[in-house]
Amino acid sequence: MDHGIWALWYGIDDAHWSAYERWFHEVHIPENLSRPGYLWAAHYELEGDKGYLALFGGTTAHTFLNPSPSQLAKRQSAETRRFIEMRRQPSMCICAEEVRIDGPDADKRGADGTPGPVIQFGNYNAASPAVEDDLGGWYAQERLPLLAKLPGCIGARKMLASMGEYKHAILHEFVSLEMRERHFGPHEAQAHDPKTWMGRVRPQLAHGPRSPAVGLRIWPHVS
Repeated sequence: MDHGIWALWYGIDDAHWSAYERWFHEVHIPENLSRPGYLWAAHYELEGDKGYLALFGGTTAHTFLNPSPSQLAKRQSAETRRFIEMRRQPSMCICAEEVRIDGPDADKRGADGTPGPVIQFGNYNAASPAVEDDLGGWYAQERLPLLAKLPGCIGARKMLASMGEYKHAILHEFVSLEMRERHFGPHEAQAHDPKTWMGRVRPQLAHGPRSPAVGLRIWPHVS
């Protein structure tokens, strides 16, 4: 079972994308998946010119700390360093799963745990312990029970960061952009209504630069 996720956000100039994509999918991902505890990989193009998000799933968050990112960097080949230096404004976090729910379309998730064709990934900090109390109650009592019944939802994973600038992370999985927009979009609109629980909590969260990010999976290819 995958209880850890390593998330990496970045941009790539168009001139470098073709060569980078080939290296990332054909060399870098297989190399990472050969390490003990790495269970799956997924690569997403983000909406709104937010760049790309790569996710790696592991048995625990400590999978990605033994060796750690800084230790791995010292072992990189010249080719790997060349391609990684192409990334613009990269950021990362290593997260431990706090809780997960399956949605009505959970069977669309990969057998190894690979997330669905469409995701929404958020990473953020809460303004205070009191806000975290309210946030946790909202997830446990309202948001996650909603997702468990939402058409087109594969599932969701609430996580806490073992490494990274932002403490909280949430991964939503959907079967398609159309199903996300149709069934999840109206609920997201509650963020602008202070009379709702989400509308009370959301303004007190400080999101990362690319959060929340909606992405379409480009590897493994969506059939």
